[in-house]
Amino acid sequence: MTEAVSRWVSPGMSIALGTSLEGLIPFAAGHEIIRQGVRDLTLIGPISDMLFDQLIGGGCVARIQAAWVGNVSTGIGYHLRRAVELGRPNPLEMENHSNFTIALALQAAALGVPYLPARTLLGSDIIRNNPAFQVAPCPFTGDPLLLVRAIAPDLAILHVQRADAQGNAHLWGNMGVSAAAARAAKSVLLITEEIVAPEVIRSDPNRTIIPGFIVSAVVEEPGGGHPSAVQGYYGHDDPVYVEYARETKSEEGSRRWLQDWVLGVSDRREYLHKLSPGQMESLRVRHSAPAATTEFGC
Repeated sequence: MTEAVSRWVSPGMSIALGTSLEGLIPFAAGHEIIRQGVRDLTLIGPISDMLFDQLIGGGCVARIQAAWVGNVSTGIGYHLRRAVELGRPNPLEMENHSNFTIALALQAAALGVPYLPARTLLGSDIIRNNPAFQVAPCPFTGDPLLLVRAIAPDLAILHVQRADAQGNAHLWGNMGVSAAAARAAKSVLLITEEIVAPEVIRSDPNRTIIPGFIVSAVVEEPGGGHPSAVQGYYGHDDPVYVEYARETKSEEGSRRWLQDWVLGVSDRREYLHKLSPGQMESLRVRHSAPAATTEFGC
């Protein structure tokens, strides 16, 4: 992870994160970005959860293009609020979206077009004085349409369940806008719970949501999505979210939390070792629900 972030994440980049909504959030990658002190980032995502808030608190973020930033278990993100209201630790520029318009913006870039039209948000304050949108008449009907400007991130950081060493990745559960983000971005950094043999990936080609030829680097990082859920591996660790909200309500508590859980640990392995005994095990799958076998023979 240290090498991947050092090679592929640079100051001033735009990065798509948290593209599977509330699950598969690349917390391990985000924490490494904070440790390496990368600055002036633009973060792009739908329901980006508290990883965006942590990166803001770590001083890494200059701009946000998102539908929501906060804490999915408790609501508010205190680092976001301090950055917007007080400019601490850094002033923050916000470009507001809905989940749907973020999806459209990434899909437009994935298709190689400058925008996609929609009827969403017409009449909403979200589009007022917002450079991400234009209202224009439909060339066929004359009815007003919202034109959603394409967003092409410099990098997408995606967490998946499994991948081979070439970056061909299986992803299941709530995929959100991960496929569009991967195709929209100039580079893809893939974080996986496990690297498997190519034969495993080839055995189920329809589940290969991210093809290896668009992936720049692969990092095997078990537990790299904690405290978010990774379908089939571990669940959402709600007490961690509650503790984070309690600690980060004050700036002193925020500094303490960052030191304890990000700056004061060297990597994800050390982070997981700091968790309470049995904490990760308690999140493992309790009731197995495997998919039916699929026959690809002919």
